[in-house]
Amino acid sequence: MESIRFIHTADLHLGSPFVGMKGLQKEQWNKLKDSTMDAFDRLIQYALEQQPDFVLIVGDIYDGEDRSLRAQARFQQGMKRLEEQRIPVIISYGNHDHLSGNWTRFELPENVHAFDDAVSQYTLETAGGQVVFTGFSYGKRHISEAMIEQYPEARGTAGFHIGMLHGSLDGDASHAVYAPFRKEQLLSRHYDYWALGHIHKRQELHQDPSIIYPGNIQGRHLKESGPKGFYDVTLTKTDTSLDFIPTSVVQFDRLAISAKGLLHMNELIDVCHKELSAYGATIGTGIVEVMFTELDTESFGLIAEIPENELLEMLRESMETLDHFVWIQGIGFEQIENNGELSPLGALLIQTMEEWDIEEWKTVLKDLYRHPKSSRFLEPLANEAVADLQLAAEQKIRRSMQAGE
Repeated sequence: MESIRFIHTADLHLGSPFVGMKGLQKEQWNKLKDSTMDAFDRLIQYALEQQPDFVLIVGDIYDGEDRSLRAQARFQQGMKRLEEQRIPVIISYGNHDHLSGNWTRFELPENVHAFDDAVSQYTLETAGGQVVFTGFSYGKRHISEAMIEQYPEARGTAGFHIGMLHGSLDGDASHAVYAPFRKEQLLSRHYDYWALGHIHKRQELHQDPSIIYPGNIQGRHLKESGPKGFYDVTLTKTDTSLDFIPTSVVQFDRLAISAKGLLHMNELIDVCHKELSAYGATIGTGIVEVMFTELDTESFGLIAEIPENELLEMLRESMETLDHFVWIQGIGFEQIENNGELSPLGALLIQTMEEWDIEEWKTVLKDLYRHPKSSRFLEPLANEAVADLQLAAEQKIRRSMQAGE
């Protein structure tokens, strides 16, 4: 049976600035700063070793519309290495690296086909048969219209039809909504595979045909936690095989550590050292938020006595002897078991926040989102972000507003 094998990746975000990372040493910061580039190199090396029929890159190759010279040079070099092995690459540009940006252009080699801003088709002959790709690049940053309506239906049963779409599932508020689509619209085109981009979390929206988000190749903050990478796809007319290939150079995670029964600070340090050492041995380089769980009256009293910044600094210093570099970016606390210790005012504040809807959160935070400097680094306020804010605020209240204080 005829089959094709290809790499599906998206959201490389080469040159990401990693805003908000503080306290890292120079060597550690350089590793983080270069992590998107190094993850891209891992992708290229895998392609050279495995020799797929082609590589798909579905939007946001670069992190910004200005496309830094360093990021472009790295990408051009990667494409050149694939050209030397005669591996075709089909790319589209997304909302971050749209075609209206200002940048010093690098010429890509002849093995690369880039879609322009109109939905079009590109045909490639492979050893497994003809492949027809349908896609487009963002001509501007904000594409609010449903571009899927311009995708033609697949004609005939010969060969393979692959749709490339950098956009959002209609109704999904976890990311800014661009080029929205409904799953039924994708299925109505009768393509053999849908290669999606834009959402930084791996998702399989449908099987037979597969509708796939590969996620990004390198996490950039704690909301992009866990292993990141791309898919090695083998496709026939009756089956799709997906093999996830990790590329993360630095992994972001939330690490739960039980504080149950801890009475002394040295016990807290020891348990953190043990858990982070095991994490580093498994993952390698990591940036984590330590989430203390199973807090009882004794352990809560131990932790509450110390200002959060001081506790964080002490834990970081205590982890310097780890065999692998694991950086504690922050500290969190699970629901405290003894709610009776919370002051009446603290309880009232938490109850009030729980009753707020997203519009009330927007009202409370409007000054922050309107600030000319801070607003540039804030994502749109969606339900997921509100949940994170509410949890962090509750933890802060529970630590600082105990009964009797």
